[in-house]
This record gives sequence, structure tokens and C-alpha cells, in this order.
Amino acid sequence: MALDLMVAFSESPPPLDYVLPNMVAGTVGALVSPGGAGKSMLALQLATQIAGGPDLLEVGELPVGPVIYLPAEDPPAAIHHRLYALGAHLSAEQQQAVADGLLIESLIGKCPNIMNFDWFDGLKRAAEGRRLMILDTLRRFHIEDENASGPMAQVIGRMEAIATDTGCSIVFLHHASKSSAMIGAGDQQQASRGSSVLVDNIRWQSYLSGMTQTESEEWGVDDSQRGYFVRYGVSKTNYGPPFPERWFRRYEGGVLKPAALDAQRKAKGVMQFKRSKGAARDKL
Repeated sequence: MALDLMVAFSESPPPLDYVLPNMVAGTVGALVSPGGAGKSMLALQLATQIAGGPDLLEVGELPVGPVIYLPAEDPPAAIHHRLYALGAHLSAEQQQAVADGLLIESLIGKCPNIMNFDWFDGLKRAAEGRRLMILDTLRRFHIEDENASGPMAQVIGRMEAIATDTGCSIVFLHHASKSSAMIGAGDQQQASRGSSVLVDNIRWQSYLSGMTQTESEEWGVDDSQRGYFVRYGVSKTNYGPPFPERWFRRYEGGVLKPAALDAQRKAKGVMQFKRSKGAARDKL
């Protein structure tokens, strides 16, 4: 349907509806990270928050609505472990709210393919009436060459069709390229593995990146503890202001919570400042 330009010129538009930080409802986005960084747990925690749970990540208030999470590479036992760990951080009322608002169905071994009509139709029906659908991971939902721009444009197009027709936002989890992971560039838009279409044709992309050795030195984190810290941010947003990145720390079961690294760095800076003053006095 064509836009009425005179109405658009003269009437104030309604405020944008964000399903995730700076991600407009009814659009397609991605969460990109190297394998094992914790993106599945992060996605699960975001899903539980939108479904009615608490903001454990402190990403800000998000409108509540039904969510469907479709993991296609983890067995139900692994998901059960994550839910059990996460449940320890929720009250009984919050657990019930999440149970009512979040549907999780493991598709491991079922070979979902969004380019197949039956799978496309099934995913579209699953998205109806929901605020968010999470596909974990992208590689498990198609059989195309991820380095080929044409097939990847069609895969993204299928997701856009579902999002547009149902109003349900879709976030697919995706792996970072090996090169970006090796050089610690996981926070860049082009960290995404495969064709640039996977970045260019979506409206929102976030990242989860492990702490590098340089970052551990900067933030005063012992190298033996570095693997517990990950950095989260939004590398592409078409419909909102920049989202300030933040550090998370992994706790038992992989649950992510905000890390208080600012205080550590400030304390370290004060200690260095005191040492420098003491050294200066010794020279006098």
C-alpha cells in the first residue's frame, strides 16, 4: 500500500516500538559471536525478560510479549541445564510468568530449512501472535552457501516475509568469522561469518565478544579469570541511537550478569597514581 505523503508530512508518527535495545518490532536482526562465548544463554535471558522475567542483564526495560525460542543445535538436556541455572535467579512468580510467555522447542535433528515451503509456513505459523522469535543458529535453518550473496539474500528475505506478515521480530544467532575472532574484532559489523548480505540486509546486529588479554590488562582482570567476562553491544542499528556496550560476567550454569569493571579499573588507576606519587617522593 502506497504511503500518503501529505499525511506523513503533517501528522506526528507514533513512537517506535523496540522489541530489543534499538531493534524495531517486526524486523530481522542478528546476534553474532564466536562459538562458546555464551550467545545461546544471552538469547535465552533476553527471551525470558521479554516473556515476563526480570532484567538480569540490565539492558533496560523491554515491553513484554510472547516469545518463541527455537534452538536447533543444542539437545533438550543442555537447554534444561541452562533453564535450571537461570531459574535460580527468578522468583516463583517470575518463573511462572516466563513459563506462560516463553515457548521453547528444540529442533535438533529435524533439519529445519526456511527455504523449504513447509518449513517456511511452519515458522510463520509459529511466529503468529508472538513478539519475538529466536533462531539458534542461522546455519541450522538453511542448507545454502553462506558465502553466496544471492542465496543469503533469499534466506533473509524469507525471515523478513515472516516478520512483516506476523509483526514478530526475528533474531538469528550466528557465528563470527574465524579471522575476526582471532584479532578480537567481534564488535565490528563485518565480524559476521559469510556473505556481507547477512549484515547489509538486516536492520539490527548485536555482538558478544570474549575478553582479550589486552582488555584484561586494561580492566585489571587476572588472566585466569578472563574467560568469565564477555562484552555485549549493538554494532548496527538503523532505527535508534547508539547502544552503550557493557561487560557481563558468567556465573554458575553460564548465567550472565553485569560485571562491575569500572570500579576495578578506577581502583587500579588510583593504585598506579599512588605508586607514581610515592616513587616521585622517593626521588626527592
